[in-house]
Amino acid sequence: MANVVVVGSQWGDEGKGKIVDWLSEQADIVVRFQGGHNAGHTLVVNGTTFKLSLLPSGVVRPGKLSVIGNGVVLDPYALVEEIERVSAQGVAITPDTLRIAENTTLILSLHRHLDELREGSNSGTKIGTTKRGIGPAYEDKVGRRAIRLMDLADLESLDGKIEGLLAHHNALRRGSGLPEIGAGTVRQELTRIAPRVLPYMDRVWALLEDKRREGKRILFEGAQGALLDVDHGTYPFVTSSNTVAAQAATGSGVGPGALDYVLGICKAYTTRVGQGPFPTEQDNDIGRRIGDRGREFGTVTGRRRRCGWFDAVLVRQTVRTSGIRGLALTKLDILDGFDEIQVCVGYRLHGRELDYLPASAAAQASVEPVYETIEGWRESTAGARSWAELPATAIKYVRRIEELVGCPVALLSTSPERDDTILVQNPFES
Repeated sequence: MANVVVVGSQWGDEGKGKIVDWLSEQADIVVRFQGGHNAGHTLVVNGTTFKLSLLPSGVVRPGKLSVIGNGVVLDPYALVEEIERVSAQGVAITPDTLRIAENTTLILSLHRHLDELREGSNSGTKIGTTKRGIGPAYEDKVGRRAIRLMDLADLESLDGKIEGLLAHHNALRRGSGLPEIGAGTVRQELTRIAPRVLPYMDRVWALLEDKRREGKRILFEGAQGALLDVDHGTYPFVTSSNTVAAQAATGSGVGPGALDYVLGICKAYTTRVGQGPFPTEQDNDIGRRIGDRGREFGTVTGRRRRCGWFDAVLVRQTVRTSGIRGLALTKLDILDGFDEIQVCVGYRLHGRELDYLPASAAAQASVEPVYETIEGWRESTAGARSWAELPATAIKYVRRIEELVGCPVALLSTSPERDDTILVQNPFES
């Protein structure tokens, strides 16, 4: 039986929540493998809306095991708050239903303070982060000074690790004219939360291998989108982790052979939150029309998203960097009523034509989209559950996207409701 990886194939916010929820019903285990509580999924189950940030989408489904992998950076206080909020909605979350990798890096309050300081500074590049400490926590992980979940179980060795962490952070604070943080403050922060999170700790790499041998279906749930990948995205306007599909293996402790099918989620148009290049952005009435109809506001931040036409160049590139075998195309209904729809099929840069997004930040900011005009449709696609219910011109639009990105559409979503989905190919059976 196939194990499936779900990744965003644009800049995030593609509607992964609904698709992951739809797939999680067929899975036995759902694994989050990167990111933190800066990413959000909205799920609607039996009329109840769940807003998740750290918890895998499988937690709202009885009988599923949810796993937070080592590739995630974990704010333990945010986790406990989210568990309490979701539990109040009638979902039982216990160590029997949720496991967290023992080697997961922790986000502390000092990480949030540093994130806020940088984003509020008048110097340097503003990335448009959520100011939740994600980037600084990943920096400490790579710098080999991070405190990990397992460290909370060994309080005797915690003091030395705190000193090593503060040697770095207090130097930064002194340079910014801020008071130093005492080791006792950090120790108290950690010891207070330890009993609330340690019961969920596990050797996730071993757990997942055991489940694989039992023949269990595993769904690997990515956060954000491939264009925010720290290596393959629009650097430096990216997140601090790898968001491409290969990270599912690294961020959960399984070998790459465990990843059988990669499903890429993309909207029928394009959106982006925060700063950075966006070749097809429509900062005009068209963009506002798309944004209003699509309710394009961030699940976590509430920020209005930038909107634009579908960029086939970018999605074709992420199909390749993530090894995507099928696309889940979402929000087709938002394009209902347009007389004409533009699709970006290439770029121009200083008189040259390109069929890819260059890696240079200066070049990314300078590319001009080359558009192909496609006939729109007046009929409604909202709620369609079969190809027969779609206008012929809408089907032509979907087929043209498949041709341009070099990847078939496996699922087509026509509303936020989970059942308003046209299934072409079931990833778990491919």
